[in-house]
Amino acid sequence: MGIFTKKRKPTQNAYAVVTGAGSGIGRSFAIELAKRGGTVVCADINVDAAKETVQLIQDQTSGKAFAVACDVTDKTQVEALSEQAEKLMSHAVTLVINNAGVGLGGRFEDVSLEDWQWCVNINLWGVIYGCHYFVPKFKAQGYGAIINVASAAGFTAAPEMTAYNVTKSSVLALSETLSAELRKDNIRVNVLCPTLVPTNIMKNGRLPKQYAGLADNLLQNHAFITSDQVVIKTLNNLDAGKLYTIPQPDAKLFWLLKRVSPSLYTKALGIGYPLFHKYVK
Repeated sequence: MGIFTKKRKPTQNAYAVVTGAGSGIGRSFAIELAKRGGTVVCADINVDAAKETVQLIQDQTSGKAFAVACDVTDKTQVEALSEQAEKLMSHAVTLVINNAGVGLGGRFEDVSLEDWQWCVNINLWGVIYGCHYFVPKFKAQGYGAIINVASAAGFTAAPEMTAYNVTKSSVLALSETLSAELRKDNIRVNVLCPTLVPTNIMKNGRLPKQYAGLADNLLQNHAFITSDQVVIKTLNNLDAGKLYTIPQPDAKLFWLLKRVSPSLYTKALGIGYPLFHKYVK
């Protein structure tokens, strides 16, 4: 019998590593896990931001937390994180959350190859590295859990978000494949696919000037849900053994439309895109 039963859930008293834990969804994951009795390693390229998350955990919970500097585009740093986390927590890691990510927008021909590389390195390779170095450890100990943060962009195929869409659809495919492969090893996988969540992803991203203010305004003022609410849904879904977390009604609608009639959905995007471009300049 696997260690994750109705009595013991992977998000309860977890020994967790969260990347991109210095803000947004990553910070919310770290704090919520600590509230659930967990010990958390908060990894972020900005270690000062990670330290702020640790301080919030200490102020709001009785959980233990540690801040670690980690650039997820560097596989040696992610490998070192997998080893350092065990030493800091004095326990094997039981849950890894590959959350670190950036936003990138613009027409396909306007996005440089350098920007493509930047986006792919963080959003995709960062997740691959996280899975690569933690999965063998989970297999060796006989259990573990993974949450990969993708996006509804992984299946909506919105225009002028090509690179971002590609990375997030790849994270979705990776998660689905790992779920199938690792089920027999008692390793749970959940993939989070939200639409708008009020975070700093656009402020820290690379967007055309005409969209930068609009995108941030949408995230901060017109989201259906907070990052804390997204995180609670995701952790509860992981405990329930669910693969997908699609937290908002608009994301669920896009998910359904894309699967019921993918050709019609894509055609509608093509018709609607020029109209959007006409009024947003």
